[in-house]
Amino acid sequence: MATKNPESINLIDIFQEFNEFKRIDKQTFINVLKDSFTSVITKMYGTAANYDVIVNPDKGDLEIYRNRLVMEDDDVANPDTQIALSDALKLDDEAEVGEEVTDKVDMASFGRRMILNLRQTLASKILELQKESLYQKYKEMIGQIVSGELYQVWKKEMLLLDEEGNELYLPKQNQIPTDFYRKGEIVRAVVVQVDNKNQTPKIILSRTAPLFLQRMFEQEVPEVKEGLIAIKNIARIPGERAKVAVETFDERIDPVGACVGVKGARIHGIVRELRNENIDVINYTSNVKLYIQRALAPAKISSMEIDEEAKTARVYLQPEEVSLAIGKGGYNIKLACMLTGYQIDVYREINEQDFDDIYLDEFNDEIDQWVLDAFKAIGLDTAKDVLGKSKEELLKQTDLEEETIDDVLRILASEFEND
Repeated sequence: MATKNPESINLIDIFQEFNEFKRIDKQTFINVLKDSFTSVITKMYGTAANYDVIVNPDKGDLEIYRNRLVMEDDDVANPDTQIALSDALKLDDEAEVGEEVTDKVDMASFGRRMILNLRQTLASKILELQKESLYQKYKEMIGQIVSGELYQVWKKEMLLLDEEGNELYLPKQNQIPTDFYRKGEIVRAVVVQVDNKNQTPKIILSRTAPLFLQRMFEQEVPEVKEGLIAIKNIARIPGERAKVAVETFDERIDPVGACVGVKGARIHGIVRELRNENIDVINYTSNVKLYIQRALAPAKISSMEIDEEAKTARVYLQPEEVSLAIGKGGYNIKLACMLTGYQIDVYREINEQDFDDIYLDEFNDEIDQWVLDAFKAIGLDTAKDVLGKSKEELLKQTDLEEETIDDVLRILASEFEND
């Protein structure tokens, strides 16, 4: 009974080492093994077309066969692809010129250099497989929450490592402004993008995406996970405030109450994860006016004009409700616009004693519209609204240039000089 050459056994042990360490399935490993041998044989002899590599996974070994064309003894030009008739007859006593004969190649004849080349080639191919496997794995995980240990913080992004040591990237713009982590801490985020540039996967995460908030609700609220409550839309200003529109077709369920939980038990965990981001949960409705009204809560709307084609809404409120509709930093109205998909303009209702006031839009022949919009964005809709503020307040709240504000105040004040 023939025994394996020691060089062959050592070589197979090397392959087995790679196989176990990289956790590659049997058939894939066999293909990689064949490709590695073919690649190295090509480097050594210029071609591998006349070689057959046969892998026996059950026995844990492999065999290499070389096919050569039988030539007259004096006509052999390439000993690797051709064989003299006299030598061919030693392999096959029926060999004839013009036919092919096959002989088994002793791997020991390749020497240690080829074994080293094989090891390097195999390692390279397995690395390619790992990268492709990682890319496909995370490509299928886009939209899912993953956890990673913080390994390094750079100026523009964080580097996290998953449980298998794979690199995950959390760009600065995808971090909540108040996020602060120390090396070794676990960070949770949603997979939003997987690139594969130059055959190197790059997994991009986000903690600011609305989808991250949605997945958090799915984890914390069983009714959302089970599909009894649907999240229709989410609007976020990360780290500050968010609005979530929910609905259910089960009349027995209060969707808002279920999402918030008893004494806020369910939503508190989400708020903590989002660095105390305030979350408003509202009932979704297909009635646009009612949807906008709910989105602008806690402000109480007096009346509303809707242009469904232009996706705009003019909302009128009592003076004391305007600041509630705008919200701190303008967050409430920004989120309402994002949530409903409508451009919402807020107007203060003019009382009888204020009939001599003038809407800012009436000054668009003297003042640029974008300047007027800057005042309206902070709840100042009329000339007297603006004139009632100090220049210092206007500078701070609108971010307009001092010269621009001086011109606006002069133009508005001139309208009331004769009153």
